[in-house]
Amino acid sequence: MADKYDGTSRFVLNRREILSASALLTARLALPPMLATGCGKDDDLRFVSNAAPLTVDPNTPWWLQNGYEPVTDELTAVDVPVRGAIPPELSGLYVRNGSNPLKSDSPHWFFGDGMVHGVRFERGKVLWYRNRYVRTPLYERGYSFGEGGPPAGGNNQSNVSCVYHGGRLLTSGEIGFPYELDPTDLSTVGVYDFNGKLPTSFTAHPKIDPQTGDMHCFGYWFTPPYLTYHVVNVTGRIVHSQQIRVAKPTMIHSFAITERDAVFWECPVVFDFQAAIDGALNPFKWQPEYGARIGVLPLGGNARDIRWVEIDPCYVFHEVNAYRDGDDVVIDVCRHDSMFADNDLGDAPLNLHRWRVNTAGTQLAFRDERVSERDVELPSHDRRFTGRPYRYGWFVDTREHPDTPDLAGTACIDYRTGTIRAWDPGPTRHANEAFFVPGGPGEGEGWLLTFVYDRATQQSDLVILDALNVTKGPIAEIRMPRRVPHGFHAVWIPD
Repeated sequence: MADKYDGTSRFVLNRREILSASALLTARLALPPMLATGCGKDDDLRFVSNAAPLTVDPNTPWWLQNGYEPVTDELTAVDVPVRGAIPPELSGLYVRNGSNPLKSDSPHWFFGDGMVHGVRFERGKVLWYRNRYVRTPLYERGYSFGEGGPPAGGNNQSNVSCVYHGGRLLTSGEIGFPYELDPTDLSTVGVYDFNGKLPTSFTAHPKIDPQTGDMHCFGYWFTPPYLTYHVVNVTGRIVHSQQIRVAKPTMIHSFAITERDAVFWECPVVFDFQAAIDGALNPFKWQPEYGARIGVLPLGGNARDIRWVEIDPCYVFHEVNAYRDGDDVVIDVCRHDSMFADNDLGDAPLNLHRWRVNTAGTQLAFRDERVSERDVELPSHDRRFTGRPYRYGWFVDTREHPDTPDLAGTACIDYRTGTIRAWDPGPTRHANEAFFVPGGPGEGEGWLLTFVYDRATQQSDLVILDALNVTKGPIAEIRMPRRVPHGFHAVWIPD
């Protein structure tokens, strides 16, 4: 159905202005000399829609309207229409988490109750769709963010991501314990602390080593120990924990692994106790004087062996992937120049960068290369290549808008050739994170699954794309029985 999207937008040459709204989902992507072969001027192209512009009511927070507007009911649907042909190899469960506040006083998109949306496939057929709140104490008591006390243990909204490991489907927030869900119906089993062995928070971005099956994760907190690293074996048991010494309580959203290393970046977004006491909606502050650094720790190793290298102050929510290249640790990241500098999400540039940390000498050496300037975020990769040399990354493409993060289509970068290709879903449609599902043995052989919202019809579809040929548009579109709000991160659980 690629013809559906022809002619709905046109390309013009023009450098993008930096979005003044939320920097989380607005990055800029352009190719540097190391990736410039054969890519022409793709970095200067932007979508200009001929449709009516997206309007934002100034009297309502952007995270409570348009594609972000929460839904409050829970549905189960077993008969959903499909356009196109679902690949018969798709058998499993797709689940995506996101912030969906039960009450209308949520202070930000980050701080709503967790809600999962799931679609169950069997041999190319859709068996059901369900959406369910994560039954946390905050949700059960009807509390908004900040009303239930510190987000320790199970007292968090579990609204960011999903992970499947050791036979358990877990949801996770920024901090606190994860929650276990029943994958047969997405009901909440309860808070999960790894049989009492998790003494800290649990990151929203654990990494599963594709060779060993071990899950590597961490937690950060507001009092010492500020950062703790864990290894969870393939059966789901914590087998290794190390407290990593850092000087302040910094916000560490994600990290990376290679086949030999765990890689942390500590950036100068620091928890401000006084701001929290004073009731600030966001107690994290930009403190560039604290500096920024990258730490390389032997995978599963002792905290005393971590080595740090200082870098320019910046902030990174998400990495694409990381790997070893001889003595170099290579990390591809979405790099913000700053974050929360004005007590909001910031308006600083966000670019795709490649970090190289050379580990050969007695001191680590750091090199930073800007890879791209096109507005993209929420990166994905083929997780069979987590921590290994890889070629492809997928991102959410965006459109410029002064008042809201405006999601657009799906972009794919080929790191080997420097080519960037994108699918534009149309001027009124907005795609979310594209999650890769394997369909063949080679990297990128498979499909991308993403929820797409149409503001013209107030409907949503689960769209399936060919991961290596996103420009041809959807292979299939599954009409959801309800609008699915924009959300964060997903997981695929194969049969």
